[in-house]
Amino acid sequence: MDLHTRDDRVIARRAMLRSAAAGGLSAALGALAQQPAKLFRIGWLGSGAQAAHLPLQQVFIDGMRELDWVEGRHFVIEGLYADGHVDRLPALAAELVQRRVDLIITIGTPATAAARDATTTIPIVFGYVSDAVAMRFATSLAHPGGNLTGLGGQAAEMHAKALELLKAALPNTRRVAMTFAPGFAPHVIFRAEVEPAALKLGLTLVPVEMRDAEEVDAAFAAMAHAKVDAVLFLGHPILYAQTARFVRLAIEQRLPSLAPAVEMARVGVLMCFGTQVTDSVRQLPYYVDRILKGTQPPGELPVQQATRFRLAINLKTAKAIGVTIPQGVLLRADEVIE
Repeated sequence: MDLHTRDDRVIARRAMLRSAAAGGLSAALGALAQQPAKLFRIGWLGSGAQAAHLPLQQVFIDGMRELDWVEGRHFVIEGLYADGHVDRLPALAAELVQRRVDLIITIGTPATAAARDATTTIPIVFGYVSDAVAMRFATSLAHPGGNLTGLGGQAAEMHAKALELLKAALPNTRRVAMTFAPGFAPHVIFRAEVEPAALKLGLTLVPVEMRDAEEVDAAFAAMAHAKVDAVLFLGHPILYAQTARFVRLAIEQRLPSLAPAVEMARVGVLMCFGTQVTDSVRQLPYYVDRILKGTQPPGELPVQQATRFRLAINLKTAKAIGVTIPQGVLLRADEVIE
């Protein structure tokens, strides 16, 4: 055998080895590509009833799909709901932590506070909360820090503006009941804005305590005894959980009602001024996408504040309680329910 023939065989053998190695690597990469991606578990903590949260979850799922996240393939939702009982939220938040979910979505201020107190490591994305900085959900709106971020929705000044609209719609209104829960932090913020606004409008506010579902009937009895002209419902989990009950009692007393969430007008509240919860939820996928992909931690994602407030008026309720809404106010409404 001459030297050139031996060298040719060595070269050929090395080429075969390289080809085999490349084929093995290709097969390994192919097998890796066929392995399922991580299925993220997203906790959902709600203050209200499950039935009220399911439509919100569908809005979230649709938004995630627009970002190429498919429920069941890329993520699943594990929801826990307090049914309007704020005292249940800490235990529910602790349960989500024990389940080791990858991220927690909270709807409303009480649920967000419970989740914040339950974990400093699991990312939390909140929607429809009151003052995020005052509630210690964020160090600042631009730089939240920590493990929370999300969207605000219940601005304190929103309730003050709602009173102005109520006065415009019902000029003869003088005494307005205001439901509140002692010790409920968001109500402290809201009252600081509402009470001076009422004074400026020449309205007498009649505070009516209502902590939970067991106090609703007594609260309406107190309103009847005080002979109020209307009622302002400050945002609270029991209101969102039992809106139909509040509507029924208000109509029975022929009492004009005012609430912060636009969706409540569709259930029968006379006037609603504020944001739509769905507007807040629709933006949550933006945060979840970046956090789960590892693009940005929650503390670096700015908290967004609601910029659009809507007025909704239910004319069916107006007819039921015998009031007429001026045409000028109806023209200002974003939604009129007839």
